[in-house]
Amino acid sequence: MPRPVNPDRRREVLDAVTGHLARTGIGQFTLRGIAAALGQSTRVLTHHFADKQELLVAVMHRLDERQHDALRATSGWQDPAVPVSEVVRSAWERNLGADELAMTRLIREIEGLSAADRLPVAVPDFVRGRAQFVASCLTLRGVPEATALVTATLLNGAFAGLQADYLSTEDEERTHSALDELCRWVDAAVAAAS
Repeated sequence: MPRPVNPDRRREVLDAVTGHLARTGIGQFTLRGIAAALGQSTRVLTHHFADKQELLVAVMHRLDERQHDALRATSGWQDPAVPVSEVVRSAWERNLGADELAMTRLIREIEGLSAADRLPVAVPDFVRGRAQFVASCLTLRGVPEATALVTATLLNGAFAGLQADYLSTEDEERTHSALDELCRWVDAAVAAAS
């Protein structure tokens, strides 16, 4: 009889896999390759995840969880008096800082592979869930739910696009100027809707 899965150990394995994929990319990963890189047998992975697809879905959920935790911890996230632009700038700096850069690249890679229909699993919640999460920050500031969801979708799309642009071109001046415009827009949108 197989031993039951320990949730703490599963989280450790998942974090190790996510960290590895952040360093290597997700495009061609295999269970065998990940296990070898982690110094484990594939049996360790299949004990916690039925197959490659289940592992990939778990990685995406973990990335979302990490992003949500980081945003919740951002100064001003829960404070309606703090402009959304401050939260956006904090997220930008954190995502592109040394501690988060590899994870940010992994998220952009997953989004790109999904958009190109080259990801072996469907990921609509990976993006849609993020819009709903950011919308909660906007509704806290008085934006009606339907408007908040559309505004969050626009904000997330522009933010992700600017990050992809910066990561591709390293054109800091241009992308930061565009980020400034995005911040002005979101603050005006929140003010107009609330």
